[in-house]
Amino acid sequence: MNIYSQVTVIIPSYKPDDKLFSTLDSIIKQGFSDILVVDDGGGEKYAPIFDKVKQYENCTVLHHPVNRGKGAALKTAFAYWIANRPDSVGVVTADADGQHLASDIDKVARAMAESRTVVLGCRDFSEPHVPPRSKSGNRISRFLFHSLLGARISDTQTGLRAIPKEYIPAVASAEGDRYEYETHMLFLIAREKIPMTEQTIETVYLDNNASSHFRVLHDSARIYAKPLRFLGHSLLSAAVDTLLFLLIFAFINHTMILHPLTVLAALAGARILSGTLNYFLNALYVFQPGRPCFASWLRYTGLAAAFFGITAVCLSLCPLLPFETKEAILGSVVLVKSVVGILLFFICFRVQHNHVFTGSIRPHNT
Repeated sequence: MNIYSQVTVIIPSYKPDDKLFSTLDSIIKQGFSDILVVDDGGGEKYAPIFDKVKQYENCTVLHHPVNRGKGAALKTAFAYWIANRPDSVGVVTADADGQHLASDIDKVARAMAESRTVVLGCRDFSEPHVPPRSKSGNRISRFLFHSLLGARISDTQTGLRAIPKEYIPAVASAEGDRYEYETHMLFLIAREKIPMTEQTIETVYLDNNASSHFRVLHDSARIYAKPLRFLGHSLLSAAVDTLLFLLIFAFINHTMILHPLTVLAALAGARILSGTLNYFLNALYVFQPGRPCFASWLRYTGLAAAFFGITAVCLSLCPLLPFETKEAILGSVVLVKSVVGILLFFICFRVQHNHVFTGSIRPHNT
């Protein structure tokens, strides 16, 4: 297979400098003959640069009138590719700043064409010239991906990704228009069980990564918005669950004899109501495009029942039981619910993301 004519290289570019031309020259010299460059609204100052890019025989330039973000630029390129490259076997996304070598673009393209999997070009962050900000950011994101999704990804921040045609419509549907889009793409790949492999690439940082447009606080908040929203919903639901339990428990305490089963009934009633709230919050605002539906509700109910069972077992083993006083009961329930919720937080996210709110994305024969 001649991958150079059958794989499209996509380069999103915002306020580029001369490194864009060296990147294009090296890719063309490597042999690639189809390159999509997206001008992400850098303004009139950068128009001459993109006019020069248009003179390259192998380059097509797509324009955003205003800056929309790296994710939006990639989605624009994907949409153009779907409409205009029916014979292509896939794409490789690369950065415009020279940090992805043409030889590595070749490597991931070949791996993708042979394996028909999404291929990540992964850097070695143990090398001494890697900027501290990049090292620490990758450590955090690697930990979160493994804890939240069960996925081991050695370079979650890489922009060098080869995607076969079967999965481009799927990854193009991931949330986000800026840097968070690349993270959400990995979330979607994990959730929809799209096959993914890694290829080791050269670790290149030019001028200590000074050309990066990444804003640490603002863009990090966008990248981690999904687990942060999940955490917020979990805390809100836990507060509602505790309040409802206290109200139901107060009613039981005044109307019937206290018994472990009546306490569990109060706990179950509170959990049903707070769980319903949690389900709709997560379906609508966390696990997009997971919308409320009967199938996901059934899966969520099974998960909630399992976690309730764990809480009930832990309560039965609590040293403050049997139920001697009202204060002992309340203290035991609040303590056990809090500990179980904290310990199962990552598992709960993983199960909901990978199994409860799964979609129906399948390979596309484009």
